Amino acid sequence: MQAAILVKDAMTKPVLIVGPTHTLRQVAQLMSARRVGSAIVLDPDGAGVGIMTERDMLYAIGAGVDPDIEHASGYITWDVVYATPEWSLEEAAMAMSRGGFRHLVVMDSDEVLGIISVRDIMRVWAQRRAEAGAAV
Repeated sequence: MQAAILVKDAMTKPVLIVGPTHTLRQVAQLMSARRVGSAIVLDPDGAGVGIMTERDMLYAIGAGVDPDIEHASGYITWDVVYATPEWSLEEAAMAMSRGGFRHLVVMDSDEVLGIISVRDIMRVWAQRRAEAGAAV
């Protein structure tokens, strides 16, 4: 029987970090350049750790805001569910399923370690399945 895969083994790092004063266009350009679907938002004034996803960006642009003027601060999810690096991928997948989101910020105490997405989980599970099939 194979051991459970942990979040720390599948998460993406380093993460893209932006501030709440970045414009939507700046965040979109950074996400595009890094080919990621989310950015961690750190607020130096104490709001903590948030996340901005491609879905948040889509809703903002769909609402007709000017991406060169609007700041990320109005479109950040601050009520973030965090994973620990020791969670299993099953625990992460269940948290995403229950919450209806596709990204979890991975934290240890107050430190952002990475991010895990549905894509990361699918990639690892597919690799594990392929390896198990090759071993037969």
